[in-house]
Amino acid sequence: MRDNVITIMNELTGNKRTAPTLMDRVPPHLYFVGSAIFHYLGPSFAVLLFARVPVGGVAWLRIVSAAAVFALWRKPWKSFFAARPSTQKIVVALGVVFALMNYSFYVAIDRLPLGTVAAIEFLGPIVLALVNGRSVRNLVALVFAISGVYLLTDIRLAGDPEAFAWAFANAALFLLYIVLAHRVARAEPGTNSLDRLGAAMLVAAVVVTPLGLIDAAPALVDPIALAAGIGVGISSSVIPYVFDQLAMARLSRATYALFIALLPATAVAIGIVVLHQIPSVVELIGVALVVLGVGLHRQTPDQNQQDPGVAP
Repeated sequence: MRDNVITIMNELTGNKRTAPTLMDRVPPHLYFVGSAIFHYLGPSFAVLLFARVPVGGVAWLRIVSAAAVFALWRKPWKSFFAARPSTQKIVVALGVVFALMNYSFYVAIDRLPLGTVAAIEFLGPIVLALVNGRSVRNLVALVFAISGVYLLTDIRLAGDPEAFAWAFANAALFLLYIVLAHRVARAEPGTNSLDRLGAAMLVAAVVVTPLGLIDAAPALVDPIALAAGIGVGISSSVIPYVFDQLAMARLSRATYALFIALLPATAVAIGIVVLHQIPSVVELIGVALVVLGVGLHRQTPDQNQQDPGVAP
């Protein structure tokens, strides 16, 4: 057990090992599932925050608290300034996307049902999975996954047009997140992608400050709201993004995009285990279709290579 703990810490802190580590032996699919679970723990804190802090303030608290964690844990500026200019540009772009994506997501779910926003958000991964499917089997898998997500999400097309604009903006930014985070995970082999992730979160904190600092100000003197904000940051922007990096290092963009279909299925599973919510027959069929789609999907031999344009 002690050796396993040391191995994990060495991997996370960037110490090099020639032999495969414990984290290398963990299937990347499990990292994605871990990310999905924490993606649904974060909103439980956000519900408390929405009653105390305006939407922009929630986004600010989430990103800035996550940035503080990465700053203390990784000291990512060292890796950023040592990186190639091409890598620095990718990191900065990812930071801008983090800020705008989280802000637009909270504005959208404040005005629209979460299921509707989630369904719109899935459009980006659909595009990536279609573009990179490369086989009939994978296209069939995508059809099953899309059908399952449709059954699992409560899609309502009526509502505030401005809210839908925010939801579609979030979907476009989520697509950019997948592309950029995948490149960050594979840029400059031999260095640690978590340092680049931390640098991107520091950029996000700078970008989101003009959008949310004023709204977040009351929370800074409210211990409950501040604690909830830190909880949102850790559970929504630290743990899941770290897991994403570990998964993206070994999964193609198309495969990761398809796995996004697991998010609503994971929500159903959490509802059963934690909240004792029994799913309907339609929801069970939706989960089965998603699992079938993910199970059918296969990476083609060249999908797991480094992205073009990423510095070697």
